[in-house]
Amino acid sequence: MTYGVQQIDAPLTAHAVFLVLSLEPGEAAAATVRAALADLSGVVETVGFRDPAAMLSCTVGIGSGVWTAVTGTPPPAQLHAFRPVVGATYTAAATPGDLLVHLRSDRADLCFETQRLLMDRLRGAVRVEDETTGFRYFDQRDLLGFVDGTANPVGDDVPGATRVGEEDGLHAGGSYVVTQKYLHALDRWSSLPAEVQEQVIGRTKLDNVELDDAAAGQRSHKTLTTIVDDDGTERDILRDNMPFGSPGAGEFGTYFIGYCRDLWVIERMLERMYVGDPPGLHDRILDFSVAVTGTTYFAPSAAFLDALGTPTATAPPADGSLGIGGNRPSNHPPS
Repeated sequence: MTYGVQQIDAPLTAHAVFLVLSLEPGEAAAATVRAALADLSGVVETVGFRDPAAMLSCTVGIGSGVWTAVTGTPPPAQLHAFRPVVGATYTAAATPGDLLVHLRSDRADLCFETQRLLMDRLRGAVRVEDETTGFRYFDQRDLLGFVDGTANPVGDDVPGATRVGEEDGLHAGGSYVVTQKYLHALDRWSSLPAEVQEQVIGRTKLDNVELDDAAAGQRSHKTLTTIVDDDGTERDILRDNMPFGSPGAGEFGTYFIGYCRDLWVIERMLERMYVGDPPGLHDRILDFSVAVTGTTYFAPSAAFLDALGTPTATAPPADGSLGIGGNRPSNHPPS
């Protein structure tokens, strides 16, 4: 089936494209982007109709620096630029990027065609900061050899973990998005015994079984990325990470992309990875994986994007209704 636009809970597919763009100066560029985003659902429908079973979807995120210029509305309450995280040994750096395009499908040609049509509409209004093509690697493993995304919420838990609700009514139905592009020192990682790799990750390599948390000292990646709020409730994010690489160029990596209802959840994950818990004892995966990008966006609902095409596009109802009567915004994804 075709999953359309802003379907962040669409299934992990065989192919993905991550496109990071910066907006050129001037109102004309903003107007071009606005028109392209308003037409995005039509583009995806046109391409996806050729093979609905390929599950084509496209999610767009908009950064804080261009939000008002592009949408004409106040920004989401928690949206801000990526905040660098400086640890004693490693730093999660911020890099340029005003727009994120996240394409997914079981067919690479459908991703390519959607990207081509979208860039035709954006030509002259944006410049490309990064373009990464990802692929599914065996049974959803990263290039380090471990299953990725095990801790993702599933079923009815997905909307509550990923969709903004009535706490920010204008932007209800949207999600905060953080991306980082990691490059792996695969030769050094591969030289480690499997038992040591498992201690770094916090799971067994073959069957993906969770290991016990370390009682003290340096904690595993799994433990450091498990976030609990002040009430003791574990807070989830949705990861759609994809491996990428070029053996000929000696490049191997993982494109991290996390969707969440509250931006602070991912920010706390990064702080625990880079600063450490306790401080000074960083996530050991960083000894083998370097983040070369860092960007933050908000992915509004599909109804919000569609409404950008109207002359008075302000505050569209996030539930996709006409805003008449007693309908209340929903934090469930549009069907």
